[in-house]
Amino acid sequence: MREIALNKLYHTIGYTFKNTALFEQAMTHRSCENKPNNERLEFLGDSILGFIIADALYQRFPNCTEGELTRLRASLVKGETLANMGLEMGLSETMNLGLGELNTGGFRRKSTVEDAFEAMVGAIYLDSNFEMVQSLILKWFEPLLQQVNLSNIPRDYKSQLQEKLQAKNLALPHYEILREVGPDHDKTFFVRCSIPALSLQADGTGMSKKTAEQDAARQLLELL
Repeated sequence: MREIALNKLYHTIGYTFKNTALFEQAMTHRSCENKPNNERLEFLGDSILGFIIADALYQRFPNCTEGELTRLRASLVKGETLANMGLEMGLSETMNLGLGELNTGGFRRKSTVEDAFEAMVGAIYLDSNFEMVQSLILKWFEPLLQQVNLSNIPRDYKSQLQEKLQAKNLALPHYEILREVGPDHDKTFFVRCSIPALSLQADGTGMSKKTAEQDAARQLLELL
């Protein structure tokens, strides 16, 4: 069954892995003991994805300001979008989860699918090259890139904070994961957001890293 799901996924994403071990790692959640998990690949994929979408928006919207481009990118490269895209691709059918995560429906948990999506991007880059992963990402995101409209995008807390600092010519805020509490299927993340130039910081919490970052950014906005 999994081999059928893999072949279907490869057809859907438009890419077949040469090094299947890379793909297996990308699909392996940290709840799987004694196996290389996807956290490092997730970090790499997140950075690659952000850059490629930023470049695409820069080319498509020549009159947008830095802050507006930041909002556009945040509206596309966000957890819900990546998770939904991963679910449509069939990533949930190929993920490797520990027993506890599996029993609690982790294969349907959007934060888990989002992480697997980003890890897959990182794995494709390592398995091929930048040009290949760029062409795939642009193909996956083309319908969203055609529809994105600045007037319909609410500013999230991280974007608002970044725009406020950019307006003052200050460096961007720094986000740091302080700790993670709870079992893999029910974690709480604690994140610190700091602005060294203003000697300000705030701690946020959330059920994912991104929601914890948003909470910390919200508190810093209140301080400002």
